[in-house]
Amino acid sequence: MIKIVKLTCYSLLLLVSSCKADAQKTDDYTKKIDNLVKMTNPRSFNGVVFIQQNGKIKYQKAYGFSDFKLKMPLKISDRFSTMSIAKQITATLILQEVEKGTIDLHKPIRAYLPDFQYSWADTITVHHLLNHTSGLYSDDLKPNLKFKPGTDFGYSNIGYYVAGLVLEKQSHKTYQELVTSLFKKCKMNNSFYPTEISGKFLTKGHTIRNDGTFKLNEKSGFTTDHYFGSHLIVTAPDLAKWNEFLHNGKLLNSKIYQLMTNYSVTNTHQVFSEKPIGYGYGLRINDKDSIYEIGHTGFHPSEGFTAVNLYYPKYKTSVIVMENQANENFDIAYYFEREIRKIVKESSLLK
Repeated sequence: MIKIVKLTCYSLLLLVSSCKADAQKTDDYTKKIDNLVKMTNPRSFNGVVFIQQNGKIKYQKAYGFSDFKLKMPLKISDRFSTMSIAKQITATLILQEVEKGTIDLHKPIRAYLPDFQYSWADTITVHHLLNHTSGLYSDDLKPNLKFKPGTDFGYSNIGYYVAGLVLEKQSHKTYQELVTSLFKKCKMNNSFYPTEISGKFLTKGHTIRNDGTFKLNEKSGFTTDHYFGSHLIVTAPDLAKWNEFLHNGKLLNSKIYQLMTNYSVTNTHQVFSEKPIGYGYGLRINDKDSIYEIGHTGFHPSEGFTAVNLYYPKYKTSVIVMENQANENFDIAYYFEREIRKIVKESSLLK
């Protein structure tokens, strides 16, 4: 009898050890991310990391401060600027109008903005605006063309401003109304269109200068014409909700979604790869790697924010990194975003 008890205890010990080993094997990313964000070379991390899979939180932690001067601890619920991640939100709203038949992606925008004084309104389409093939750039506050529309890729914030004007004209609603309604539908209860009131919820951004000093940005310098492509106020958990709705058929029908996530133009970006990947409508489409990936980055040194929003459809996994700091040294600006992406892609989450 004693031998049986000893044997049973030994078996239980083996079982417990096995379970611990399995748990460590399953969660092979937490410790790596924890260790990574403690690094101070080539720079320090200050922000939140949020990972969600099949609607379940797999990792959520905040590191650093919401205010470098007051040393106020950052929280996972703190609100950040989307910066260019806003482009996929504007693109989705436009595509909803395409579904309704109020916008034709391939009509010259003159059809929607007849009073536009610029001749390029006769050749640029909404399609060109959404995938950055319009050639539009801003020179002395006047939008000009640097190449013939549809012939090249040229990242264009002003292009999204023009697309936003078309959206408001054809929907007969303001961008604020459209965003507020969309966020409500996606249950993004802690995210907002920027106003004087909601702007107070935005965590402070910090510009990290090349000499290592920082500038605290007390309030955003973005104006309403930037919001279409460069600035909305969100939390990391709410961005995960956005991914769930957008990429699982809750906002666009399958045909229109395919238009958004297909591409006719490619471009490089240091977070994703050294080789060019596709650019759809407000989204980078990485079908060149071993794991299909959809995502976008956001970066604005003078505003003091850096971010990446990634989604892996096969595994229904969101990886969101948002920092309330931005480094003027662009070579290291996306260091942590790139490394966290690498950890997740090599982890059991995507196996």
